[in-house]
Amino acid sequence: MEKVFTTNAPQPAGHYSQAIVHHGLVYVAGQLAIEPTTGERKLASIEEQTEQALNNVAAILEAAGSDLHHVLKTTVYITDIDLWGRVNEAYAKVFGDHRPARAIIPVKDLHYGFQIEIEAIAAIREES
Repeated sequence: MEKVFTTNAPQPAGHYSQAIVHHGLVYVAGQLAIEPTTGERKLASIEEQTEQALNNVAAILEAAGSDLHHVLKTTVYITDIDLWGRVNEAYAKVFGDHRPARAIIPVKDLHYGFQIEIEAIAAIREES
C-alpha cells in the first residue's frame, strides 16, 4: 500500500491519508469544500461546495497517477437531499460524459457547516 499526499488538496485534519493506492486502485478519503492553498472553507452555494470537493478529489487523484476519468465510484454525503438536483448539475459539469457508479447518502450534519463530502475510488492510469 502507498499513501498519497499532495499540497494541492487540503491536508488531513485527523488520523487518515488523503488517499491510499493498493493493487492499481486509489481510495480517496472524503473531501470537503476547502480551498487547499488558503484553507478557506467554501460555505457559499452547494454548487461551489460540490465543485471544490471534486477539485480536491481530482488533485489527489492526479498525485496518485489517476484522474477523474478513471473514477469507478463515488460516495456523496449530503446534509439536505432537497439540494440533490443542484448537486447533480454541478457534479455533471465536473465529470462531463464520464459517469462513475455513485451512492448518495443523506446525513444529519457535516463538520463546520459543510453541506457535502465526496469520496472516490479510481483506477490508476495505465502507462502508454
